[in-house]
Amino acid sequence: MIQVMAGKKVIAICQSGGEFETNNDGSLSYRGGDAHAMEIDEHMKYNDFKMEVAEMFNSNVGTMPIKYFLPGNKKTLITISNDKDLERMMKFHGESNSTDIYVLTEEVVAPDVSNMSASRSSRTSLSEAGVLIDAPLSVVDDTTQPAELLDNSFVILDDTTCVDAHMDIPIEVHPLLTSVGSIDENHSKVAQQWQNNITGVGQRFNSVHEFRETLRKYAIANQFAFKYKKNDSHRVTVKCKAEGCPWRIHASRLSTTQLICIKKMNATHTCEGAAVTTGYQATRSWVASIIKEKLKVHPNYKPKDIVNDIKQEYGIQLNYFQAWRGKEIAKEQLQGSYKEAYNQLPFFCEKMMETNPGSVATFATNNDSSFHRLFVSFHASLYGFQQGCRPLLFLDSTPLKSKYQGTLLAATAADGDDGVFPVAFAVVDAETDDNWCWFLLQLKSALSVAQSITFVADREKGLRESIADIFRDVDVHHGYCIHYLSEQLLRDVKGQFSHEVKRLMVEDVYAAAYAPRSVGFQSCVESIKSISLEAYNWVIQSKPEHWANAFFQGARYNHMTSNFGELFYSWASDAHELPITQMVDAIRGKVMELIYTRREDSNQWLTRLTPSMEEKLEKESLKSCSLQVSILAGNRFEVRGDSIEVVDLDQCDCSCKGWQLTGLPCCHAVAVISWLGRNPYDYCSRYFMTDSYRLTYSESIHPVPNVERPMQKESSQSLVTVTPPLTRRPPGRPSTKRFGSQEVVRRQLQCSRCKGTGHNKSTCKEFLLGC
Repeated sequence: MIQVMAGKKVIAICQSGGEFETNNDGSLSYRGGDAHAMEIDEHMKYNDFKMEVAEMFNSNVGTMPIKYFLPGNKKTLITISNDKDLERMMKFHGESNSTDIYVLTEEVVAPDVSNMSASRSSRTSLSEAGVLIDAPLSVVDDTTQPAELLDNSFVILDDTTCVDAHMDIPIEVHPLLTSVGSIDENHSKVAQQWQNNITGVGQRFNSVHEFRETLRKYAIANQFAFKYKKNDSHRVTVKCKAEGCPWRIHASRLSTTQLICIKKMNATHTCEGAAVTTGYQATRSWVASIIKEKLKVHPNYKPKDIVNDIKQEYGIQLNYFQAWRGKEIAKEQLQGSYKEAYNQLPFFCEKMMETNPGSVATFATNNDSSFHRLFVSFHASLYGFQQGCRPLLFLDSTPLKSKYQGTLLAATAADGDDGVFPVAFAVVDAETDDNWCWFLLQLKSALSVAQSITFVADREKGLRESIADIFRDVDVHHGYCIHYLSEQLLRDVKGQFSHEVKRLMVEDVYAAAYAPRSVGFQSCVESIKSISLEAYNWVIQSKPEHWANAFFQGARYNHMTSNFGELFYSWASDAHELPITQMVDAIRGKVMELIYTRREDSNQWLTRLTPSMEEKLEKESLKSCSLQVSILAGNRFEVRGDSIEVVDLDQCDCSCKGWQLTGLPCCHAVAVISWLGRNPYDYCSRYFMTDSYRLTYSESIHPVPNVERPMQKESSQSLVTVTPPLTRRPPGRPSTKRFGSQEVVRRQLQCSRCKGTGHNKSTCKEFLLGC
C-alpha cells in the first residue's frame, strides 16, 4: 500500500508470502503474508528499490517479480521492472491515497508468441502479454545488435525475454506468469545425483538459503515443480505446483540458532511429475551457483553457451534471460558488487598509499556523490621515470567497456630499451577537456617537474591549451601525434578522394614528419600539393613546428605517435569488466609484475647499452666503415660518403640530424669518434645505458590487501560516500579496436574488371570506354 505524502514522497507497504484468491466478479484478493514499510521519493531508481525490497523479504533480487493494480482495476496485475515502470506507478496513483504492491515468490507461464507471424510479433505491444510497455518490438536472432534498432524499441528474444535497445541488456517480460525452463526427457545423470538431497523430517540445514537451494535441486532431480506458500527468513512452506497433489514440506528455524529444520513433509506425489508440469525451479541464482566455477576459468562465458551447457549437463532448457541474469549474479558473487566497489574507493586509495609510500591515489566526486574521476601513480613509477627514463611522456586514452563505461587516461614513458613504462593513469567518467586538465594537474604535482619535458599527444581534446597552461613555468614541448593529425586532415579536406589517394596523402604527411631537414619536409608537402592545394594549405597551417622533425625544438627521440603505451591499454581492456577497485588493482598487479620481470632480466645483461640500443649502435658502426673523415677546425669534422656531412663533437651534432633525433651517434659521428680512437659509448645518451635502465626498475610496487570498507572511522576519507557514475553502457557491442602506427586508412577498393583501384566494377569507366 502506498500513501502519498508531501514533496512526492510515499510510504510503500510491500506484501509477500501470501496468495491471490479470485472473487466471484473475477477480481483478485490477496490473503496472508508479511508486510514491510519503506519510503520512496521521485528520484529513487528501480534497482535501488528492488534491492531494498529483496532485503526486506530475504529474497533473491533476480527472482522477485514486483506487481501492483491500476486504480479501479483489481483483475490485472502490472509489473514494475524498470525505472519507467516505477515512475508510471507513482504517476498513476498521484491522485489516490493508496495502492497495493505485491512481491511474488513464484513465476508463471507466459503466453506463447512463438507461433506468431514475424509481422505480427514486430507490432505486438507487450501490454498484450500483461506488461505496460508502449514501444515497438522487433523479432531478431542472436546476431542482431540492439544498436541497429529504432529508438525506444525492444527486441523479443524468446517467450519471456526482450532486449531494451537503449541498455543492451535483456529485460524479463513479466506477464502474470513466466516459464522457468523445462527438463529434457533424457534426464541428466548429474541431476539424478540430487534425487535424495531431501531425506525427510528432522533434516537440518545451515541457513534458509541452503535449504532453498537443496530443495530446488531436489525438485529438478525428481522432475516436479513447486510453489511457495510461506517464504521468509525463518520459515519456508512449499507445496507441489500440480493441482490436488499432496506433496508438501514445511521447514522452520530452530530457536536461538540459524539452523533450519524440516518439521513436516508429505513425500507422496500423485501428479505424475513432469507429465503435468510445464516448468521447474531453475532460477537465476541456481544458474549462478552452477556456472560460477566455470566462469572463473572462462570470464567470457556467453549466455547462449550457458543455455547449451545446462541443457546438456542437467537436461534443463533455460531461456536467454535466465542464462544472462545467472551470469550477472555469478559475476557479482565472484567479483563483488560494482556499486559497493565505488563506495570502497576512498578506503582503497588510502590503502594503496599506505602500502606504497610516496604514491598518489586521489579521487573526486560530483555534487551528488557520484564518481567523477580517479588518479593513480605509484612511487616506483614516479621514481623510475625521473631517474632512468627520457623526459618524454605519451598521453593517450582508451574507452572502458565496463557496466558504467568511463575512460582510462594514461601517461606512459619509454625506458632505455624502448619498452613501455607506465607513469600514471586515471579513470574518468568521460573524456573531456576538464578531465584532461585535471589529470595533467595531478601529474605535474606527482612528478614535481623541474626539467625540460616533451609530451607526445593529440592536439585536440583540450590538450594543446592544457599542456601549455599547466606547464607554463617549465621548459615543455608538445609534439602532436602524427596519427591523430593525419586523421584530422582526412576529415577536414573536403575533396572527393579515392582510398588510394588518401593513403598517398597520409604517407606524405608521415614522411614530412620524419624528414630530418627542412628540404626533405618541403619535398614531401609539395607532393601533397600536387594532389590537393587545400590539403597542402591545411598541412602548412597545422603548425609543423609541433610535429615535424625538421622544426620541432623538443626531444621526442623519433617517437611520432602517442599510442606508444599499447601494452598498458591492453591491461585495462583485460580488466574492464571488473569493479573499479579490482580493475585498478589488476592494473597495479600488471605494473608490479612488469617492474620485477624487467629488473631480473636486466641483471643478466653484460653490455653497457640496453640490448636494442646496442643493436642500433652496431648498425651505425657497420655503416661508418666506408666513410672518409677530414678535420675542419677544433672538434668539427667533415665526413664524406653518399653525402657530405659536418660533425661537431662538442655539440653532439651532425648535419644529418640523426644524432640529435635519436640520442645515439649516427654513422657519421661514429666514423669521427673511431678516427680519433675514442669510444662511441662515451657519446651515447645516458638514458640508453644499462645502469640507467636498472635505475628505472629499481623500486618495487607492493600488493594492496583485499580489505572491505571499514565499519568504523579510520580517517576522514573513509566517511566519504561514492556512488556509481550516471553513465551506463550504450547499446551494441563496444569497439575493441585501437589504432596502430601503420594502420592509417582503410583498404582501398579494387575493380574486379580492370584491376584498378579507387572504384568497383559498377563504376568502372574503362569498361565504358572499351564499348
